[in-house]
Amino acid sequence: MKQEYFVVVLAHSLRGRLRRVHIPHSAVYAVLILAFLGCFSLAGFVASYSRMALKVANYNALKRETDSLRNRYQALLRNVSETDTQLASLQLYAKEVTLAYGIKQQIEGSSDISAQDKLVPTFAESLEDYDFLRRVNVLDLRNKAAHRLQRTMEKPTAWPLDGRLLSPFGTRTDPFSEEGAFHKGVDISAPTGTPVHATAGGIVVFSDFRSGYGRLVVVDHGGGFHTCYAHLSRFSVHAGQEVRRGDEVGQVGSSGKVTAPHLHYEVLYGGTPVNPIRYMLSKASVTQAESVPKEYGPF
Repeated sequence: MKQEYFVVVLAHSLRGRLRRVHIPHSAVYAVLILAFLGCFSLAGFVASYSRMALKVANYNALKRETDSLRNRYQALLRNVSETDTQLASLQLYAKEVTLAYGIKQQIEGSSDISAQDKLVPTFAESLEDYDFLRRVNVLDLRNKAAHRLQRTMEKPTAWPLDGRLLSPFGTRTDPFSEEGAFHKGVDISAPTGTPVHATAGGIVVFSDFRSGYGRLVVVDHGGGFHTCYAHLSRFSVHAGQEVRRGDEVGQVGSSGKVTAPHLHYEVLYGGTPVNPIRYMLSKASVTQAESVPKEYGPF
């Protein structure tokens, strides 16, 4: 049986000669299949390239949005800090007025004996008075620290202890959530009980337990500089105390949100975390003040 084929007639324009070309059906089908496969592959390549370009564009847009949100977050932190200070000051004034009015009432007394308040305060009232006195003490310490820091300003240019750098400043994988997170300081490995030293002179403005940080000491060095020493096992200073470069502020521990004993160290300028490595120039000053007596004893 003869194979089916297509006939293509070719005619020469000058000689007038005709030529017939026999093309089998199978060859035509093969060419069509190859053309279809080529178009399909080209379409797949174009689609893959388009998806990749779209992902890159989305990534760049998300990165810009993240940078914008980070800047807004830092601005909000500064605003919240200023607002908290103003609110505490207003609460102090309101409490002073309330106390003055209450004292006046107690001195003058009430015309109706049944209307007189009970002499023993309730637990809630005692707790409220304690919180008020604590806020007054913190405000007083901050005011005193501000006056003392106006005379001097010292940048934190030393290592808080002699140890190995575990985690740097910046974006990293959170060890608990295993997701991307911004690390506001550096982690320095050291055994529990290792002394932690102030990296510059200043005033201790916070020495207490804070969620996530554990036992935390914050030192104000003036000029907008603060340093934070977190996850301590014990305090060596108290709020309001003046320290010099090299003075012990605490000891390494594992309090707060940690996986192993280490020191979390932060440097803040104008309330914004900056890379501490830029200021950690020397380890020599870590022990230089150990022989100098402190102005205050341990907390």
